[in-house]
Amino acid sequence: MARIVGEVMTRDVVEAHRDTSFKDVVRLLDRHRVSGLPVVDEDDKVIGVISQTDLLRRRAGRTGTTAPSPARRLRMLPSGRSARWAGSVRAAWTARSARALRSSARAAGRPATGAYPATAGELMSTPAVTVHPEQRIADAARVMERHGVDRLPVVDEEDRLIGIATRSDLLRVFLRTDDAIRREVRGEVLPRTLGPSAAGVSVSVADGMVTLRGSLEHGHAGDLALAIRLTYRVDGVIGVVNRLTVPAGSGPVPGP
Repeated sequence: MARIVGEVMTRDVVEAHRDTSFKDVVRLLDRHRVSGLPVVDEDDKVIGVISQTDLLRRRAGRTGTTAPSPARRLRMLPSGRSARWAGSVRAAWTARSARALRSSARAAGRPATGAYPATAGELMSTPAVTVHPEQRIADAARVMERHGVDRLPVVDEEDRLIGIATRSDLLRVFLRTDDAIRREVRGEVLPRTLGPSAAGVSVSVADGMVTLRGSLEHGHAGDLALAIRLTYRVDGVIGVVNRLTVPAGSGPVPGP
């Protein structure tokens, strides 16, 4: 049967709170060798996610290449320029910078203090993309791909944090042996979908690729299509090759 998120998620979750400082977040990431972590409120409900990418983007925004400051420009001017003119340029630059800071602060919903965002609540990405433990691993992988994230906080029915699923967690399903995959297809999928016809089907698996061979004396194309679809959904399967035949008049044979 298809495995679910709750079977592979990491239960010992490293987390931050809204008021966790920038430096403490960096320490948590470094100490636990993780690239990101969820941010929770006082009820352990996930309110955001913060990653190395978030931290680097924010820091780059602060220290990235910008136009020369007034002081640097003034140092480049000939010594005969008026000090009064220099002072007016500096004042205009300061006023413009202050307006920009206030505008940016209003957009980000934080105080216009002039301080760079320094807490997890200011740095995190919101809303957090989460999954539930009973969701299929394949579905969680699609959520990751759709949202372009590397980790998914796992929450209970009340949205409280109970674990985290990373890309490496989800990829563990592909570590299943070929023999384990063959047993599941042979013992569960085919009998459930093909009934007595399953006895005439041989199953071979090589590096996750399943090949079905044989003749379905008592089956029809509809049953075979379902069998192929469910075989593909078995954990660890990367593809299905159909080499089965069906009786004449049963309809077209589904492709691989």
